[in-house]
Amino acid sequence: MPKDMTQNTDDTDIFARRESSARSYCRGIPALFTSAQGSIMRDAEGREHIDFLAGCSSLNYGHNDPDMKAALIEHLAGNGIAHGLDLHTDAKARFLDAFERHILTPRGMDHRVMFTGPTGANAVEAAMKMARKVTGRTNIIAFTNGFHGVTMGALAATGNGYHRGGASMDTQGVTRMPYDGYAEGVDSAALLEQMLADRSGGIDAPAAIMLELVQGEGGLNAASSDFVRRVAQIARDHGALLIIDDIQAGCGRTGRFFSFEEMGVTPDLVPLAKSISGFGLPLAMVLVRPQHDVFGPAEHNGTFRGNNHAFVTARVAIEKFWADDAFQADLIRRAALIERRLRTIAALIPGAFLKGRGLMRGVDVGSGELAGAICARAYEGGLIIETSGNQDQVVKVLAPLTTPDALFDKGFDILEAATRATLSENAIAAE
Repeated sequence: MPKDMTQNTDDTDIFARRESSARSYCRGIPALFTSAQGSIMRDAEGREHIDFLAGCSSLNYGHNDPDMKAALIEHLAGNGIAHGLDLHTDAKARFLDAFERHILTPRGMDHRVMFTGPTGANAVEAAMKMARKVTGRTNIIAFTNGFHGVTMGALAATGNGYHRGGASMDTQGVTRMPYDGYAEGVDSAALLEQMLADRSGGIDAPAAIMLELVQGEGGLNAASSDFVRRVAQIARDHGALLIIDDIQAGCGRTGRFFSFEEMGVTPDLVPLAKSISGFGLPLAMVLVRPQHDVFGPAEHNGTFRGNNHAFVTARVAIEKFWADDAFQADLIRRAALIERRLRTIAALIPGAFLKGRGLMRGVDVGSGELAGAICARAYEGGLIIETSGNQDQVVKVLAPLTTPDALFDKGFDILEAATRATLSENAIAAE
């Protein structure tokens, strides 16, 4: 008789024995997690961990929000549709109605909603394909340190050489330009305009210009409003579509629902994923200006574009947090709390500085080794936090937006203590 492996629920050896070596987060956060609520995760040993990772911004409203959970349980108990392809369902209709009433209409957005495969990368792929079909061009302009996914089209627009190396073949169709502030003394928008205007500039006429307004994986580089407006104007002047990738920076992460609000721009295409379902369930979509909605039936599709469980929780998330201005107003206060605590931590490290915007913040400590050591020690103290940046040198805070103040402070206390201990240990080692 084969051994009953189901009994070894506390044994993490199964992951090393059977899971692909492509696994990543669990290498630095090796606990076996069994439950979660709000901003707390619990492991098999009963230990609580404060979550400052939040599914890499997929859990902006925390773990197991009670109202979303209740709606999902009700849907399941009533034999509601689970998988619907792109058939009309009541769950999809209710989500679209809530999204139209509380998100699109108040912001004067006429965009249609295209549901794609349930990953952010698939939404990016759809946006790139659509821009190419609309314009009849192939070139997409992307930016240094951008991260748009690791499927082949999105990967071509991703700057990270490690991830692009995973393709083991050429990635094509993208021209990469310097992001805002990438090169000291260089006006990146002016350089882009000059190269596009010059017949010998070497850049093929673009189908689209695509960027994140805060580069999550790229190190929390935040574009200025001036840069964003100028890039939007350059796109219009040269017949290109503007794609703002709001997969990580959207759904309230930068302080408003979209990262581009109050910047005076209207993107042609907006890929959304991660926290759009509100509950961590897979869901991705692209917001499309009506004049660009050019795909024929199923020309871009995905078997799981009809995840009705995600529609249920996404609708509750919109109605609970975005039906009025109260939640958004409180995000401003929370962002100030995060900035204050991060400034204290940055002051401990010579040359360290804050990065990001809103509740998508971090500290550039100047070294991936130091950032990794701080995060590892924080994990030992009961805080889940990760790094980002071209050298993993940024300690990045992506806590749930709903984290109570006291828990925020407790998490930052752990992070500050971890920083002090790591610096002290390094000083002793250097003697």
